[in-house]
This record gives sequence, structure tokens and C-alpha cells, in this order.
Amino acid sequence: MQLTLSVTAFVSVLFVAELSPAECEADPVSCRLWTDPQLPGLSMNGDFIIGGIFAIHFYTRSEQNTYTRQPLQPQCSGSMDFRELRFARAMEFTIHEINNRTDLLPGITLGYQIYDSCSTVPMAVKVAFQFANGMEPFYNDTDSCSKSATAAVPALVGDSPSTPSISIARMLGLFGIPQVSHYATCACLSDKRQYPAFFRTIPSDHHQAAALARMVKHFGWTWIGAVRSDTDYGNYGMASFLKAAQEEGICVEYSESYYRTQPRSKLERVANVIRRSTARVIVAFVNSGDMRFLLEELARQPPPPLQWIGSETWITDPDFLKYNMCAGAIGFGVPRSVIPGLREFLLDLSPEQALKSPLLTEFWESSFSCSLKGSSGGARECDGSEDLRALQNPYTDTSQLRVTNMVYKATYAIAHAIHSVICNDTQCDKSATFTPWQILNQLKRVNFTTKNGFQVSFDSSGDPVAVYELINWQFKKDGGLDFVTVGRYDSSRPRGQEFSMSRAISWVGEQKEVPKSVCSESCPPGTRKAVQKGKPVCCYDCIPCAEGEISNKTDSLDCLRCPPEFWPNAQRVSCLPKPVEFLSWDDTLSIILTVFSVTGAFIAMSVAAVFYKHKTSPIVRANNSELSFLLLFSLTLCFLCSLTFIGRPSEWSCMLRHTAFGITFVLCISCVLGKTIVVLMAFRATLPGSNAMKWFGPPQQRLSVLAFTFIQALICVIWLKISPPFPLKNLKHYKERIILECGLGSAIGFWAVLGYIGFLALLCFILAFLARKLPDNFNEAKFITFSMLIFCAVWITFIPAYVSSPGKFTVAVEIFAILASSFGLVICIFAPKCFIIVFRPEQNTKKHLMGKVPSKAL
Repeated sequence: MQLTLSVTAFVSVLFVAELSPAECEADPVSCRLWTDPQLPGLSMNGDFIIGGIFAIHFYTRSEQNTYTRQPLQPQCSGSMDFRELRFARAMEFTIHEINNRTDLLPGITLGYQIYDSCSTVPMAVKVAFQFANGMEPFYNDTDSCSKSATAAVPALVGDSPSTPSISIARMLGLFGIPQVSHYATCACLSDKRQYPAFFRTIPSDHHQAAALARMVKHFGWTWIGAVRSDTDYGNYGMASFLKAAQEEGICVEYSESYYRTQPRSKLERVANVIRRSTARVIVAFVNSGDMRFLLEELARQPPPPLQWIGSETWITDPDFLKYNMCAGAIGFGVPRSVIPGLREFLLDLSPEQALKSPLLTEFWESSFSCSLKGSSGGARECDGSEDLRALQNPYTDTSQLRVTNMVYKATYAIAHAIHSVICNDTQCDKSATFTPWQILNQLKRVNFTTKNGFQVSFDSSGDPVAVYELINWQFKKDGGLDFVTVGRYDSSRPRGQEFSMSRAISWVGEQKEVPKSVCSESCPPGTRKAVQKGKPVCCYDCIPCAEGEISNKTDSLDCLRCPPEFWPNAQRVSCLPKPVEFLSWDDTLSIILTVFSVTGAFIAMSVAAVFYKHKTSPIVRANNSELSFLLLFSLTLCFLCSLTFIGRPSEWSCMLRHTAFGITFVLCISCVLGKTIVVLMAFRATLPGSNAMKWFGPPQQRLSVLAFTFIQALICVIWLKISPPFPLKNLKHYKERIILECGLGSAIGFWAVLGYIGFLALLCFILAFLARKLPDNFNEAKFITFSMLIFCAVWITFIPAYVSSPGKFTVAVEIFAILASSFGLVICIFAPKCFIIVFRPEQNTKKHLMGKVPSKAL
């Protein structure tokens, strides 16, 4: 809106001022300005005149156009900004100081014309045209309306606000007239394609916005409010800040804008948004005039305590120190300085001098509430007792001199550029003529240090190096507020080192701890952030990490999955190695199984000892002692092979446990099968004409056992050769722990071993079942049948138990199956015989064994 207005004004003035040569020749008098020029508020003649423009008032008087007469020219109205008046007089002081120097522009007197832009575009544009064309009411009354190409001023200082400065820069840039602003910070002015003649001694808002965003992030604020002036300064500055804030992960609850000339309802709405907000930190990219209106509106119904973050325009303005609601405010301001002699110059003002300038007259009368002679007004007449030194206002306050120093530097920069154009090593030529773009060219090259020690130079964008002080509003001992420098920001330092703190900050409410302003509290380690639907990313819920995942830092966006061999701790903040599970030797279950295994082996060896001691007894001889001893030996191995399943699995143990188990059990079943066949053949041999025993004598018995066992051994060898068992870390059965087990390698090989054992056991069971009705005293068939029944039952139930058993219990089930089937064979086949040998020796006779008793069914 402001930009459009400036362009409109520019076109309007051009239309009014341009007259054709024919019109001038017909009536030379008509070759004149159609309106009265704006008179400077402060001026002094000199060899070269430097322009100055400052926003000393806030408004222009507006009247409704009737279109029946010439429109009235804009006039400033409203209260005077004494701080801006100090800026204007600082330019006066600087020019006087330069004129008194012998090393800079010797023999040359600089003059000045200083205007009030009223903080508005129309007045700024009108003044800009006067800087370009001069104030003569007539051009020349010769034969044409030609005019010298030389501008009225070679350069100017100002304006203070960004919006008027943009309008001025757009117009003066067309003519190459350099403009050095002391306070226009809009980042847009760094664009040399649009503003080729614009320079400034104050840093661009681009740097300030980035610094503010980093500061907000530094103090942990992620939920803030934002308010800005609806001007180029506020809109461009806030846009830069919001972009930088987004990159820093900062969320903005609201972003409101207003301008002091907008309806009051808009200001009230903005104030109500601030009052209702949940953000406890508010960033205000607002110029001084708009900020004053906002604070006055908020004072009517104060909001909850807010931590104000201010832009440099108002954060160092002493007029705002009266608003205690802003106590603890922080923001960036240009560095403070000392300008020797300035205070004396400002205070060296008499009523007679004040009457020479309408601005000084208004200042005097407003400060002392009296009327100077010759001025209008109904107030009392000033009597000469007024003392400027007794005043306490921004005009006399020289304790900071921040922006004032920017005026000082800008004026000196123009002087140095003029010196480079008209002076040589020895003297300066006051009669020299030059064009503004020559000054423009020299301004790009200036590099000097002011008398008070500040470096002045411009980069390719016409900007200085960005250096800020971090300002904090702190209470003094007398209860008033004051500016305190608590840190520094220097854009020339390496990335990440620009910001430094020098002293403690006093926060809102005089707190010593940093206030909190977040939409959601930080998510602790072990959780992740989940954005709430329809809300900014800073508003989120904290979701515990899923099973097997961790987050080891605060506010994690995602949880990290632990490596396969690790599992989260209870808090899910770190991955710990999964506990390794296997049937170890010191496990209680292992000890129990080991005891049973050793006991079984001991029983088998004890039975063998009893049989060996009574090897000549009828019961031992009648039960095929050779196969009995081989069976007891194989049972001993079966008991002992269960021990190979205990302990940490290794390559050798995995191969040994399965093959040893398979071969020993086949040896055992082969012996039982041999004994069963012997029983059948023995009784068949008693039939008339039968010669069965010659086909299954001791050599055939040994050969059958060897053959059956060899087949199992061959299966095991092929299994080990093709795909042997191997130690395996089972990560799938349990998520939270690792099971160390033996992988089968080839499942076919494993089930072939078990299947072959099962086949022999089933065959043995069938043959024993067929022989169950033979004479009892000499018949082992019923005991073998019962032992095979137990064997088959154990191994049939073993398969589902083996598959469903968890972890180390899988191995325990396998050991139990081996021990149970082995004990079944020992007890069923050998226990009755040992009982007769030890406790019923009278039955251990051939007569008893050959006796005929009724057969007993199973």
C-alpha cells in the first residue's frame, strides 16, 4: 500500500512539474512550480549543501479535496518526536565539526537543508523532488525550460523510517543522487537493482531478523507471538524473521500487523489477540510510533506478563521506558557511543536561536509549555527562565547515542565522498562542479574511522557490517527502567560465534531464570514427538517408543530401532546387549538333568556288573548275554550323550550332540530288535522240522546290529558332509533376548535320523507284540513290548513339545526325551531280571525257567 502511494505521488509530481517548451515560450511566467515549496526546518548556507530528512512528526494534516480548488500541500501535525529532533541536530553538529577541520574539506564550508518527512510518503516524496530540483519558484525565463543537470544537493542523510526511505530511494536512484540513511533497516533496500543510490550506516534487518531468531532459539522459546508495523519496515522485517524462525524450528502462534492510521478497532483486535494468546514471548517488529499506540492500548487492560523481544527501532527508545509492562524486554540495538561536544551543542540553544527555526520553536514551546515572542498560541509567554539543562527528555538524553552515531557516520561518509571528488593532496576547489553520481561512486569506496573510533565502510549492497548490542530493560535502584547491554552480535565473526553474552539478563517479572514459552513440554528421552492434527509442529504429543526402539535425546522426532542383538532398557533410552540364553552348566535345570543322566549311566553300568557277576546263571544265559551287555553299553552311552546338549553351543558340540544321540540310540534299538528276533527264532526253532536258529545265530545277530547301526552312521556322515548342525543365535523366538541353540543345518538330515530311529523302534514294537504270548518265564517279548511302547510314546510327544518349548527348554525337552526313553528300556528290560538275580535267587534256575505256567496277557 505504501509503495503504491509513493509511485502515485511520484507520477503526480512529474505531471504537475512538466511543461512543454512551447508553453514556456508562449508564457515564460508559466514555467514555474505550481505549489509552494516545503521550507527546511533547519538550514545553513555553504559552498555545498547536504540534504537531511528526519521523521520529526508522526502525521500530516489531511483535508478532504473538493476538486474546486488546488489541493492543499501536506503539513506535519501531531506531537513532536524529540529523539528525531536530536538526530537532525546531530547532523547540524557534524557539519559544523567538519567545517572546523583542516584535514577534511579544508577551505570548504558545508551547508545543510534539513526537512521533516512527518513519517509519511507524500511529504518524503515532495522533499525528495526539492532535493533533486531545488526550491526556485521559476525555472528561467529564457527561450526554453532547460535546467542545469546539477541537483540541488549532491547527497542527503535520511530518512529514518523504511517506507519513506524506499519512496525517496526509488526516485533519487533514477538521477544517481546518493542517499545515506541512518535508520532505514528494511532488507529490501539492499537490492541495488531497485535502489542503486541507497546506502545506510545501520545494519539491514536481514541480520537483525537472523540474530533475533537465533536468540529466541538460544533461550529455548519455540512458541511465540509476533506483531509488526503494517509498513515496509515491519512487513519485510517480520518476513525475514519468520523465515529464520522456521529454519530454527520456532512456531508462531499468531502474526498480527497494524498501522497507527488504521481504525482503532484494528488496534483493539490486535491487543485482544495478544491478551488471549498462550505464548509468553512476543516479538515486536514495530516502529516507535506504532509501538506507542500498541502499548497504550494494552495498558488499558494489561495482558499476563509477557517477555517482549524488540526490534532496534523501539528497544532503545527512551520514550518507552515509562511502560513498566515491558520490564525485562530484550532486543538488538546498534552499539552505543560517545560523541564529544554534542551535548554542549544541543544545550547551547537560546530562545532567539529557537525562533529562527519553526522546529526549534515548537520544541521550545512544547518542552517549557510557553510561547516565544512572535509565535502564535494562547500559552504563557516564555520569560527567559527556561533551562534546557534541567529538561529530562529524549532530546537532552545523550547517555546512549546509538542511532545518533549513525547520523554522525552518515554525514561524515558524504563529506569524505565530496572530499574525494573535489580535493587533491594539498587543497580543495570550492568552484568545482560535479554530478551526484560522482559522489555516489566515491561513497562505494569510503573507508575511514570517525573521531569517536567507529569504522565506516559499505559493502556491495550499500550496507555496513552488522554489529548489535543485546539490550535488556532492567530496573534501576530508584525503580525506573534503564537500558543495559548484556551481550553482543557481530555478523563478521565465524558462523555460530556471532552471539556472545557479557552479563546476566533480568527477565519479565525480574526473574533470574529464563521464562518458558512452549506449546508443548519437551518430550523426554524414550519418547518421540507426534504432531497434533491441525496445529503447528511445536504442538505435539509425546508417544513412547515402540517395542525394540529408543530415543536417547529430548524432543526426538523419530525413535531408533536397536540393532538385532540389542534391546532397549526399561526407559527405552539406550540399547543394551540382549541377554544370551542357553542351558548352562550352572543352571538348576541343567544340574537336575545331569544328575539323572549320570544316575542312569550308573544304573546301566551297575546292571552290567550284576550281569557280569552272574553271567553263568540261567537267567543271564537265557537272555542272550552278548546282546544284553551290548545293550547296556549303548544305554550307558545314551545316558551320557544327553550331557552334550548342556553348555554353550559350539560347532563341535552341535555336530556331536545330534550324531552321538542318533547313533547310540540306533545301537540301542538294534540290540533290542536283535533280542526280539532271537526270542521269536528261539521259539520257532522248537517247532518240529524248524532250523530257524541256524539263520540267526550269534554271527547274524552281531551283523544285524552292525548293519542297522552302520546305516544310521551313514545318514549322519552325509548330514555332516552336506549341511551340518551349527551354533545359531536365535533372534526371532524372543524379541528381548538371544537364544543360543544349534541350527539343524539340513532339516532333512535331522528328521532322517529321527525317522530311522522311529522306524526301528516301531519294527521292534511290532515284533515284540507278536511274541507277547510265548511262555512267560523265558519270554522277554512283553518287557520289550512295554519298553518300546514307552519309547514311542516319549518320542511322539517329544515332537510337539520340542517345537513349542521356548528357549533353553527346547534343549531340556530333548534331554528329557533321551533320558525317559533310556530309563524306560533299562527298567522294562533289565529291572525284572536284576530283581530275580538279587532278591529271588531261587527263581534263577533252569528248572524254573523251563517250567510251564499259564501265559499272561499284556
